[in-house]
Order: sequence, then C-alpha cells, then structure tokens
Amino acid sequence: MSDAEPESVPAFDWLTLDDDESVVWSGKPHDSSLVPALVIGIPLSILVVGLFIIVGAYLQRENTEYVVTTDAVYHKSGVLSRSVQRVEFGKIQNISYSQGFFGQRFGYGDVEISTAGGSGVELSFWSVPDPKDVQELINKRVKGGADDAPEDKAAVLDEILTELRAIRAAVEE
Repeated sequence: MSDAEPESVPAFDWLTLDDDESVVWSGKPHDSSLVPALVIGIPLSILVVGLFIIVGAYLQRENTEYVVTTDAVYHKSGVLSRSVQRVEFGKIQNISYSQGFFGQRFGYGDVEISTAGGSGVELSFWSVPDPKDVQELINKRVKGGADDAPEDKAAVLDEILTELRAIRAAVEE
C-alpha cells in the first residue's frame, strides 16, 4: 500500500470529491470478519434466528465501504438506507487501532478516529484488513508528510542552496 501515488480504485457513486481531491486508499470489512457471525449463527440456524444473524452480518459487510482521500476519511454504511460520514484531516486528533481474538487470527481490526471537540470516537473503520497500515496511512496524511515527494524536497533544497549562495556572494562583496 503506497501512499505516495493514489491507487486505481473503482468509482464510488456515493462519494463526491473536490476537484483537487483524489482517493488514496479504499477498503471494505475483511471477509474473515464474518467468522464470528458464522460461529454464532450456524448453531442457531436450527432455530432460524441464526440465519438472520448470518444474513445480517453479510449484508452489513457488503454495504460498508471506507475511503481515505488526499483531504479526508469517509465511511459509508447502510443496508436499507445510506449513511456517509466524512472527517477532514485537520479535525483529526487521535487515530488508534485494535484487534480482537478473531482479528488477530485472521488479520483484521478496527481503526478509530477521534476529532477535536468531539466526545470519543467520531468515525470507525470496523474489521478493516491490516488496521496498523491503515492507521499509519491516515496518520501520515494528518501530519501532512504524505504529499512530500523526494523530488519536491530536492527541488526545495536546491532553491535554498541557490539563495544561500546569493546571500554569501552579497555579503562577501
């Protein structure tokens, strides 16, 4: 997962981006996040309740999407209706991740995002694959270091060096 160049991602009919905004990462809950629903749902399927648990978990997974752009993070969810949350990087105060028992075994976890002035977690990416990588990607974007390409740094350093040489020449005269 490279944060220097935006990946090619599918178009999202629910996502409206600004002109200078582009998608850096997108994902869905991990396939293995259905394991707990299956563990509970299969034995209860004798009572028909288990089928509702399994179908509900599957529909929730299929209708949840996460997107990280150059400006913000987005979380879309909803089976019968749609809810889209957006948090700009400038408002993010804290990013944490956690992995439960199944998450550690199958490689998924939750990434929680807290904002300035908010009480508690404002936005969560549930059961996302490689939660540590997603947390680091968002953290780099929040700190603003993701847009600095090595070529840009070299160009800035060259400009500074040119100015220093000009100042030195002016002082030596």
